[in-house]
Amino acid sequence: MLWILLLGGPLLLGFWAQHRVKSAFKKWKQVAATSGVTGAQAAQRILEAAGIRDVEVLEIRDMLGDHYDPARKRLCLSPEVYRTPSVAALGIAAHECGHAIQHQKAFAPLQWRMAVVPTTMIVSRILPFLFIGVFIVPALALKVIMVVAVCYAVLAVFQLITLPVEFDASRRAKIILREMGMVQAGEEAGGVNQVLDAAAWTYVAAFVAVFSQLLYYVLILTGNRNN
Repeated sequence: MLWILLLGGPLLLGFWAQHRVKSAFKKWKQVAATSGVTGAQAAQRILEAAGIRDVEVLEIRDMLGDHYDPARKRLCLSPEVYRTPSVAALGIAAHECGHAIQHQKAFAPLQWRMAVVPTTMIVSRILPFLFIGVFIVPALALKVIMVVAVCYAVLAVFQLITLPVEFDASRRAKIILREMGMVQAGEEAGGVNQVLDAAAWTYVAAFVAVFSQLLYYVLILTGNRNN
């Protein structure tokens, strides 16, 4: 049935994407880059080379929680990225630096994503209450589902905008690491590609999941749920 594909398919894709990321990271975090540069050192060098001096590089206690915070101008790296000179660490650190460079250059998709973030946060907070509302007030179920569909439309736009942001950051990371000599051509460069390409699939999976939810509720509203 269609609803099984819309809800189950994205779930399986998400599990597969997460497994691929963890597998790639696990493999390449054990391979030391010949440059001997840690993720934190790589981040500092890349930011300095880009003329970015107002972004702080921090260590956070969150495995694979690495991210760039444009509001606070902080580049946050997990311990295994911050402290180690592995191929995986360099790839992830360079990717997050890619976001900082996007911010510096006013990369349009990043600007769009930043503009949508406040609305996305509001939508994410009200969605659980909307689901509860469907059961509490059945008479208003159709109207509530319409609002839910609008919320998922907002989330879908956010995830769609995220794709070029993440793909561009990975593209920049691969070029920067090679040009700055922090990874060698061949095995090391290939390892960086595997880690970043695997991570890209998680963003694709996130978009597919949200878009599928949107389509599911649109079909309910149009009376085509059982088609």
